[in-house]
Amino acid sequence: MSTFVVVGGDAAGMSAASKAKRDDPDLDVVVFEKGEWVSYGACGLPYYIKGEIQTLEELVSVTPEQFREKRDIDLRTGHEVVDIDPDDRVVTARSDDGELRQSYDHLLIATGAKAIVPPIDGADIEGVYTLGSMTDGKELRDFVARSREESPLEQPDSGPACHFLESCEGAVGVVGGGYIGIEMAEALAANDFEVHLFQRGSQVLKTFSGATSERVAEHLREQDVALYLDSEVEAFDGTDSIEAVRTADERVEVEMALLGTGVRPRTELAEDAGIKLGPTGAIATDEYRETNRADVYAAGDCAEAEHVVTGEPAYVPLALTANRHGRAVGQTVAGTPAMGGGVAGTAAVKAFEIEAARTGLIDHEIARNAGFDPVTETIKAKSRAGYYPEGGTVRVTLTADRDSGRVLGGSLVSEYGEGAVHRSHALVGAVTERITVSELSNYDLAYAPPFNTTWDPILTAGKVLDSKL
Repeated sequence: MSTFVVVGGDAAGMSAASKAKRDDPDLDVVVFEKGEWVSYGACGLPYYIKGEIQTLEELVSVTPEQFREKRDIDLRTGHEVVDIDPDDRVVTARSDDGELRQSYDHLLIATGAKAIVPPIDGADIEGVYTLGSMTDGKELRDFVARSREESPLEQPDSGPACHFLESCEGAVGVVGGGYIGIEMAEALAANDFEVHLFQRGSQVLKTFSGATSERVAEHLREQDVALYLDSEVEAFDGTDSIEAVRTADERVEVEMALLGTGVRPRTELAEDAGIKLGPTGAIATDEYRETNRADVYAAGDCAEAEHVVTGEPAYVPLALTANRHGRAVGQTVAGTPAMGGGVAGTAAVKAFEIEAARTGLIDHEIARNAGFDPVTETIKAKSRAGYYPEGGTVRVTLTADRDSGRVLGGSLVSEYGEGAVHRSHALVGAVTERITVSELSNYDLAYAPPFNTTWDPILTAGKVLDSKL
């Protein structure tokens, strides 16, 4: 019997294990996970902390018991793989019961990513948090409860946690204006904290267009989030616990700080085994996710993927990529090779009452380095028919190559529910299929007054940019 060993029990790992076992029931599938949680939606943690999701268990897609009993997968939680020997095809795992060695015919490394802790003085004192695991989420939600002199918020009445809180006095700091920083600013504000958000650069959501980022920043201020741009945090002041966030220009007293400064791939185990990293610092693979060592694969937040616009390696640690590539590895191991596709850098974020999305190449410097001559246009249009009694506006930023007219990327922002995210799907198709802005402007998109204008904002952006070209 052939054995497929998986290191890491979240999106990529469990997708691979499940697909492999489903396609080849005779395959012996063993999964090592160092923690207690598997197959969980880490993206939902800000909404658990906010109080919209009541328990951590709601974030779990499939329980360990279901994997073991219904899917016949040998899932070993509490087991940390500490060594991989690709020559002998053996992994060594450590648990409370000691060490064990497990041989394999195929191996998937799905060790994920870890939160970046920047070199800030005081980053290790009490009251400074990261959000990279279920345990982190539980600690942050317990902090919210303690700060409001409530019991841990496992079963609030209904709605956001602030629904049953009475005061708004505590100040908290959020370091980083990316997805986690913005989502946590909303979650903490909903719990009646005074939120101070510090961003090292000149704009939040730096991978989005300037127009999108400006609208998000404007809305954060409308929601009484104190926003500090071009403000690099130098230290967290405090003796036993945090007392203030300090930059070169500001000292803001807080009772908690969250580091939302991004993630980096967990590659130490792979490196020690002689598995090569790529230019992004993540594990390098071919189109089938196989590394430089035979029958050793890597997928998810620890691995690179090919960007659909540039054709070059990219690091895009997002849930769909992990699930797609994990599933593809499982299918390959079971006997039918599958690639899982490239990445476009597609992402979306909710910021209080607005939503934003992006895909492809938007930054002109990055586009030029990839050999393109980028041209960008931003338009603002209604989200629904002008005579329809609801709706708002959508801002669309579209970038194309001057010579070929090829759509390189786009960024959208709208009021929440007015379609920035769903409209971005048309741009993902355009970017992936390498069509021109002229072709994009002739897409046959759906129209009805409650949902759209006759000329969808995407089509309008395509027409305007085509004329400019």
